[in-house]
Amino acid sequence: MKKLIEDIDYYVNEAGLYVFTEKYLRERGYCCKNACKHCPYGYKKNDQAREKS
Repeated sequence: MKKLIEDIDYYVNEAGLYVFTEKYLRERGYCCKNACKHCPYGYKKNDQAREKS
C-alpha cells in the first residue's frame, strides 16, 4: 500500500478534516459516490437523487 503524502494526496482543511486531492482520487481509479470535493469523475450529491428516480 502506498503511503499518502500531505499536500499531494490530501490536505487538512480549516475544520481539521482530511480532503483527498484530484490526483489521489484519479490514481485510486474509481468513484466512491461520496461527492468528494475534488472528484475527477464529475459526481455531485444531486446525481444520487437522479439515479433513484
